Amino acid sequence: MSLLIIGSTGTLGRQIVRRALNEGFQVKCLVRNFRKAAFLKEWGAELIYGDLSVPETIPMSLYGITAIIDSSTTRSHDLFNARKIDLIGKYILLESAKKAKIKHYIFFSILDANKYSSIPLINLKLLIFNRLVKSNLCYTVFNISGFFQGLITQYAIPILDKKTIWLTEESQSISYIGTQDIAKIAVKSLSITKSKNKSFPLGGHRGWSSLEVINLCEQICGKKAKISKISINMLTLLKNFTNLFQWSWDISERLSFISILSEMDNYSKSFNNTLKVFNLQKDEIELLEMYLQEYFQKIMSKLKQLNYKVLNDEKNNNELKF
Repeated sequence: MSLLIIGSTGTLGRQIVRRALNEGFQVKCLVRNFRKAAFLKEWGAELIYGDLSVPETIPMSLYGITAIIDSSTTRSHDLFNARKIDLIGKYILLESAKKAKIKHYIFFSILDANKYSSIPLINLKLLIFNRLVKSNLCYTVFNISGFFQGLITQYAIPILDKKTIWLTEESQSISYIGTQDIAKIAVKSLSITKSKNKSFPLGGHRGWSSLEVINLCEQICGKKAKISKISINMLTLLKNFTNLFQWSWDISERLSFISILSEMDNYSKSFNNTLKVFNLQKDEIELLEMYLQEYFQKIMSKLKQLNYKVLNDEKNNNELKF
């Protein structure tokens, strides 16, 4: 089976490429910048030029492809071009996939997205999902609540850098999952008949509130977080204000994502049924505790090496002086 991975240089996409290659698939990656994607070629993937914002490049990229795994998404700072890239480009991709007789199309969306269609990036995901369902392509959709990797920039790095972490006063649990586990399940879906033309929630072992994640980070790294709380009413006011200015859409988009966490009924949905369909046990899914433990161990080790090098350099410089 020949796979085309879209969004292959991203946090999730690169894990899908690695997993698919390890499973013996012939993997092709749709890329705009060959230099940026050079590491994928070193892994064994074939790089195919294509740009979702340039429709004429899409049909040819599907030649000889059996299945597509679409892990691409528009970053919030690129919201001005989001409709062109994520909507029009994806519509053309789906139509081209249909003509190319693609056997399986895998797509990633956001858990409970239908409840938050007022947020532009979530609305784009919904529009693409609806077009996919109507396309008559065989599909599998995975609805994700949050990545482990996102917690690093949200909490881990600010704690290490002694920077303020902003939290809402309301507490909401989110079930996070690692990109390696998502990749494992996504690639496995290609051979699971029960996964066809269905959507599945993906989450972790349990839900975590922001404070619980921060406490976990503090326990592991031994440092105290600087926390400031803000009310949802203030967030709404800030969001409405920043919406007035095009240059501040990124801020507004981030505020929107933060504010929905306080509204969700049960963001930490059980995905026991998902595990059953894909013949997986819960202990095969990585724990957040283990992921953060490994991250901080690596960071602390690098910091110790750096401090040792600095101290050693200072010692050598002092010896040279005398």
